[in-house]
Amino acid sequence: MNDGGFMQFLSHVKGQLERLTSAQLATLQAAIVPASMLSVCLHLIEQYGHDCRTCPHCAHPRTYRHGFAYGLQRYRCCACRRTFNKLTNTPMASLRLRGKWLPFLQCLLDSLPVRAAAKQVGIHRNTSFRWRHRFLQDGKHDRPAKLQGIVEADETYLLESQKGSRHLTRPARHRGGRAKRRGVSHELDCLLVARDRGGHTRDFVCGRGPATATQLREHLQPVLSRDVMLISDSAAAYRAFAEAAGILHETVNLRAGIRARGTIHLQNVNAYHGRFHGWLARFNGVASRYLSNYLGWRHGLEARRWRTPARCLIAALGHNTVESG
Repeated sequence: MNDGGFMQFLSHVKGQLERLTSAQLATLQAAIVPASMLSVCLHLIEQYGHDCRTCPHCAHPRTYRHGFAYGLQRYRCCACRRTFNKLTNTPMASLRLRGKWLPFLQCLLDSLPVRAAAKQVGIHRNTSFRWRHRFLQDGKHDRPAKLQGIVEADETYLLESQKGSRHLTRPARHRGGRAKRRGVSHELDCLLVARDRGGHTRDFVCGRGPATATQLREHLQPVLSRDVMLISDSAAAYRAFAEAAGILHETVNLRAGIRARGTIHLQNVNAYHGRFHGWLARFNGVASRYLSNYLGWRHGLEARRWRTPARCLIAALGHNTVESG
């Protein structure tokens, strides 16, 4: 069809659309939008998915194209003869309804609870829950590689939760419950957050109870530049870690009521704690085994790395959203 014929066709379609009622337009839109969303989704998968030059099953470097399936290019390995596509061996490999992925990721950007997201996208609530954690499984790793300059580090705590588990290791609590002991105990999950003055954040789930020097070395040392100045409270674990790592270390004695000494303070990281707890409250409690996913979700929103559903999908496919643009 030449340009003149296309313009004539477009004029005819426009005239027909003007005759439709609002209900008919809504029905037409409901049919067209998923199709367009599916096209965009498939394009992103082909662009950012698994590198199919190497077999994901046996790591053999020789593969070749082997037709299409469900809109995605298929490949076959020259060695093991198994077929695969850009999603093979990724958390999204078995997920269907790809035309609804981007609308669902918009629900992640809006921080909607499971049932609200399911209703908005038109999927079952169990599918909504499963999709949330499949997309966050690799997306939570979309983080800055290093923290630099002045870095504040502090822990925050949440009551351990076995929400959704069929085999509890303790008596069930009613509506969340409370810890039996006051203060920091092994009934609480420890979340370690390190944040530099540039707003770059790394966070870790350290297990139960207070963070130890071993846990600090495991989590913090790989993400801190050698020339950082680490600021923490006066806990002995931080002093031991900083001395062993050869890192410049300053403390604030919160127990003595000293919250700041000029630029030496923890206000940046403690404000992040407050925003995280306030955001998390909308989900009415989360299971401990999913805490790292929620930390990654919050980081993607807080750092504005996920500004669009497309960026969310790029992160879920294992790519850094800043480098991907």
